[in-house]
Amino acid sequence: MTAWIVLPISLSAFSITGIWIVYAMAVMNHHVCPVENWSYNESCSSESAKRGYPKSCCTLEDIPLISKCGTYPPESCLFSLIGNVGAFMVLVICFLRYGQLIEQSHSSWVNTTALITGCTNAAGLVVVGNFQVDYAKSLHYIGAGVAFPAGLLFVCLQCVLTYHVAVSALDFWMAHLRVFLTIVALISLVLSGIFFIHESFLLQHLAAICEWLFVIDILVFYGTFTYEFGAVSNDTLVAALQHSNSRGCKSPGSSSTSTHLNCNPESIAMI
Repeated sequence: MTAWIVLPISLSAFSITGIWIVYAMAVMNHHVCPVENWSYNESCSSESAKRGYPKSCCTLEDIPLISKCGTYPPESCLFSLIGNVGAFMVLVICFLRYGQLIEQSHSSWVNTTALITGCTNAAGLVVVGNFQVDYAKSLHYIGAGVAFPAGLLFVCLQCVLTYHVAVSALDFWMAHLRVFLTIVALISLVLSGIFFIHESFLLQHLAAICEWLFVIDILVFYGTFTYEFGAVSNDTLVAALQHSNSRGCKSPGSSSTSTHLNCNPESIAMI
């Protein structure tokens, strides 16, 4: 067992705790309404909320979407930090998982596609975390439009890969758990999108709840990699780097579609 086992569970614990702290800060600073508040109005007076207490009067601008919670300072600073650190951890996890499957002689287009979607998810998270929805709406929505579908596709591909490499009964139970988490993520993301496009107070509030469920569900899925990461070593990272490098190596005089590789071992060892 190596120290890499801490990485997936750290991502889940850090990110889930962090976004709930952001939410709590936004509620106490009257930037959003509490999730348990289902009463909304077209407009509210400026005296509807007392300092230090949650809002008692809410409009559509106060819907507790995750992005809305991280719009205004001081919680926006923490939101950006979570986005950047979380994206980096996602990137490392995806690359290590890619290398681990290569070590298990499971190099396939599914594994490569999973790596690409994981990196895309991380890139989207950086954009979401650093461009607040009220100040850079287009960029924020582009980031969310990239991060959420890419994250969903990543977990779908990882379900397939988990079944492909499963050997023991416990491996198959982990695969079943991941399928369950993926189904929850799919349903919550679809419902969030359907509810979000309506201006109904009720549907907007439901969209926020589904968004929270989707994000937490995906983070829990990343945390399940703790099961495999006990076997990850520094050689896993080297294997991933070597394989990535070898994909670009061609034999002298070969066509661009040739699959025969002629990589210099010395140059690979220097990575």
